[in-house]
Amino acid sequence: MTISSDLQQAIDGLQIQDVYLRWTHSECAEGFRPQYEDFSAMHLQQMYVLKRAEVFEIDGDGQLLQVQVLLGARWVLSAPEGAEPEVKALIEAEFIAEYRFTTEIVQVGIDEFSQKNASYHVWPYWREYLAAQTERLRLPRVVLPVMQLPHHKLQMQSELPQ
Repeated sequence: MTISSDLQQAIDGLQIQDVYLRWTHSECAEGFRPQYEDFSAMHLQQMYVLKRAEVFEIDGDGQLLQVQVLLGARWVLSAPEGAEPEVKALIEAEFIAEYRFTTEIVQVGIDEFSQKNASYHVWPYWREYLAAQTERLRLPRVVLPVMQLPHHKLQMQSELPQ
C-alpha cells in the first residue's frame, strides 16, 4: 500500500491524545441463552463505520481532531434470500480517538488519516472490549486479528441496523 503525501503529512502532524469509549450497547434476543445454544447454525457479522471526523479548537491550546468510530459484532441465523437474518446477539461500541495538531494539515490529509489511520489506535480497545463482553454475555470467544484496516474490507459489513 502506498501512502499519499497528504496522508503522510497528517501522520507526521497529528499526535494521539486519547482513545475512549463514548457509547456501547450489548444484548441477546429474548429467550436466547448463549451458553446453551448451538452456534454452528449462526455466523458472525462485523461492522466498522467511520461515523465522523471533526476538527475543533481548544481555548488557547490549539486544535484537536476527533474521530468517531462505530464498531460491532452480531451473531445471526441465516435467512432465506431476500429476508433479514435473525439477530440473536449483538455488541456495539463507539470509540473516540483524539489527535492534537502539531502542524497545519490540508483537509484531504485529515480525511484520509481519519479513514485509514484512526483504526490503528481504536482497534486494540475494540478487541479488548469485544473479548470482555463476549465473556460476560456467555457468547463464543471471538479472536480478532491484531489489526484490521477498514480500507482492506475483509468481510466487514458496512452497517448493522440499530
